[in-house]
This record gives sequence, C-alpha cells and structure tokens, in this order.
Amino acid sequence: MVSELHTVAFKGIDVLDITVEVQIASGLPAFTIVGLPDKAVGESKERVRAALHSLGLSLPAKRITVNLAPADVLKEGSHFDLPIALGLLCAMDIIPQESLISYLVMGELSLNAHLSPVSGILPASVFAVSQDKGFICPKENAHEALWSGNEDVYAPDHLLSLMNHLKGEQLLSHPQLKKETASSYNSALDFKNIKGQERAKRALEIAAAGGHNLLMVGPPGAGKSMLASHFASILPPLTSEEILETSIVHSIAGFLKEGHLITERPFRAPHHSSSMPALVGGGAKSKPGEISLAHNGVLFLDEVPEFNRNVLESLRQPMETGNVHVARVLSHVTYPARFQLIAAMNPCRCGYFGTPGRECTKAPKCAIDYQSKLSGPFLDRIDLYIDVPPVNPWEISDIEEAESSLVILKRVLRSRQIQYERAAEYKTKEKINARTESSLLESVCQMDKKAKDMLITAMEKMGLSARGYFRMLRVARTIADLEEASCVNSSHIAEALSYRSFPARNPS
Repeated sequence: MVSELHTVAFKGIDVLDITVEVQIASGLPAFTIVGLPDKAVGESKERVRAALHSLGLSLPAKRITVNLAPADVLKEGSHFDLPIALGLLCAMDIIPQESLISYLVMGELSLNAHLSPVSGILPASVFAVSQDKGFICPKENAHEALWSGNEDVYAPDHLLSLMNHLKGEQLLSHPQLKKETASSYNSALDFKNIKGQERAKRALEIAAAGGHNLLMVGPPGAGKSMLASHFASILPPLTSEEILETSIVHSIAGFLKEGHLITERPFRAPHHSSSMPALVGGGAKSKPGEISLAHNGVLFLDEVPEFNRNVLESLRQPMETGNVHVARVLSHVTYPARFQLIAAMNPCRCGYFGTPGRECTKAPKCAIDYQSKLSGPFLDRIDLYIDVPPVNPWEISDIEEAESSLVILKRVLRSRQIQYERAAEYKTKEKINARTESSLLESVCQMDKKAKDMLITAMEKMGLSARGYFRMLRVARTIADLEEASCVNSSHIAEALSYRSFPARNPS
C-alpha cells in the first residue's frame, strides 16, 4: 500500500510543494528515505521509529520506502518528521488517508512523540492558503501559522492527540490568534538625550525620511554608535506588507520568537569579524544573512573599514537591487535585502586624524591607508557622508533639552506621506526617494534654473559619477519633501552637495 500527503521545502523564501509517499512492501526489513534528503531528513527515520515505539507501535518487518517528490529538489530540515510519521501510520491503516489529503503538514518529532517547533511556518502557512489547504504544525508554531489568515489550522503538542483527532476519537480545537501588544516607547533611545551633533542629527533625519545610506566619520567617543542606535526612534513604522515580508525572512531563519511577527524595523549590527556567508547569506544550507534579516530595516556596520574587504564588496549589488542571489553547488536561492545602510568609522587607525594635538606620527599616511580599505564603488553607493566631530564640554554640560525623536518623527512621516502620494501619482512600485527609478528623477526632481546651474557646476568640480549624481538628486528631493516644497531649489541642492564630500579625507 502507498500513502500520500503533502509538506513543503524552501528555496530561499520560495515555498515548494513536496509530496510524501510511503510504501510498505514485502521484502527484507528496511527503512529507506529517497528524494535527495539532507542529513537531518535522513535521520528522521530514527526519530519516527522511536516516537512510534513510545506509543506502543512497532514498524512492520517489511521494506519501507519513503519518497519525497519531486526527487530532484534538495530536502532540508527536521520538519519532515511529522509528515513521514503520518504517512507511515496511513500506510499501516492506523489513520485514514482521506483525513490528511487536504492539509500541509510540518513538525519535528521528539523521541517521546512530542512535537517540537520548526522554522519556516509563516511562509508555509501562506502557501497553504494559496493552495486552499489546511495546515498542521506543532503547538508552539500555532501563533505564527495563524498570521497567514488560514482558518483551518491544527496545532497539537503530541503525536497521539493528532492521531486520535484524525481517527475521530478526539476533537482538536483550532488555536486562537493572540493580539499583538503595542511596542513600548523607549525613552533611552530618544534624540533629546544626545548632546550636540546637530548636523549629524539633521543628516540622520534626511536618511530616515528618504531611506538613504549614510556614513559617519569621526574620532572615538564622538557619538557615532550612539547616533546609530537612536536612529531607529525616528524611522516610520512598518506597513502591513512590510511586516509580512520581514517576518517571512525571519521565519525561514528560525528567528520568530513565540510566533510573534516582526512589527518594528529590524536593526542588525553584525560584528566586523563576520564572514561573507554570515553577512550576505549562504553556508551549507543557504540560510539568509544579516542583510536579509535587515530587510525593510537598518544594517549598521560599526568600524566599517575593519570588515573584510571582500565582505564589503559583496554588499554592492544588494545595495542597488534590493535582493541577494546566493549561488552554491547544490542550490541557487534569492533572498530580499532591501536594507538601509548606516555605517561608522574612525578617520584613521589611531582614530584622531584631523584632531589637533592628537594625531599619530604616521599622519596623513595612516589615514590614507585606513580609508583606502573602502573602495570607490562602495563609497559611491553612500548617499550621505557626515563628519561627527568631538562634542565640546560646553555642549555636554548644557542642560537645555534637545529636539525629541517624536518631533523629528512627525517630519519624517510627513515626508514619507508626500513620497507615497508621488509614487501613486507616477504609478511606480518604489515609494521612497532613495529607490526612485533614474528614469523618473527628472520628473520627480523638478528644479529651477539656479538649482540646475549649481548642480552642473558641482558635478564638474566634484567629479561625480552618474550614480553619485542621481543619489545626490534623490537626497535633494528628500530635503525638499521635509520642507514640503514642490520644487527642488538651490538651497536643497546646496545642502545635498554638503553631504557628498568624504569628510575624513581633509583634516579639520
């Protein structure tokens, strides 16, 4: 007899329908899993055997073959345990196969037949909805599965209770979706707590409003990391579409805690010792990297020249396209990587190049060598360069409270609203200025004659590339949106130009 049920496999964020076929035939006792399983799937037979034994069930002394079709797709993960076990139970005539034909099944089995949580539940449940199927998963994954809108979800905590339900001897109830609690305001990350650095705050406001990449350069202790950590407090909230996109990536990576969706913009800050697979994705199982986990959020690279140069160069394509292609011998997957880069660095290795009285004896050569770790193509993809000088004692001791994050956020949200309305007018998928198509920039960034003349002159003197020109134009559009100006004028161009020169190349 051959039983059949359905589960899924993942290729990046894409979900593939997998048919689990189980045959029990005459022959020497054997238990074989075919269909390109990885080691975790291959070990599934031992977990299934032990789980059934804990229920007082023994496998028949026959030849058992489990086929995972299509056979040319790599099967990875422990979530195949439950469908294989149920397929065996169907083939042994313990549970009726009709009860499973309209469900997608995922779950890992412990040796005592309890169901353990697995990753990838959210995209799998969304796929089940698209296939008009119900969904069966472990109890700890129930909350995550319900976010897909699938009303036919069962989430048992033990294989026995699921067997009794499928045989009609017990009735499992559908789990209920818990309400998400609103994220609390973190007063410790409010911009009003930062003394001085008004120019840097202004640059961060522009970056938040338009989604621009930003590089901060300054000596140790100037506040670069603090400014970056407070940046999240002025970012607009995720839209419902962005919440789903971001949560799917984190679900595949196995990072959704207790099934709660990602409702705040991700802020990822990997250490500079991170490898290329850790940052861009890949490895043995082609898992999403930090840039994908930062999708729709912020990727903060502190001490950016300390990162391996090849790792930094690998960011160039994702920064332009918004996705990353991970090519391996056994798999080619694509992950979304629409992140906003915020980077920070010292002007040189000792950190005090350009600071009177504190430069090392190797200046300016140490600064040239240190800054050359960042290639021209990488720097060309940065929209805003900002100098972060040391804060003077008078600013630190100032008791007057600075502008709060909530005040800045209001301006950012108004600017974003203008950008969304403009995107709807031009019927473009890209909604924020940082990603406006080059073909639309001339229409979106309408300039007066004085602004055009200033831009052309600056492009000649600064030697801007075409990419640098378009990025600066997008920044100018964001500055105009913050002022709610319909036309980009010379003051907007002038401010945008002030953020296009690398501050550490010339000592102050």
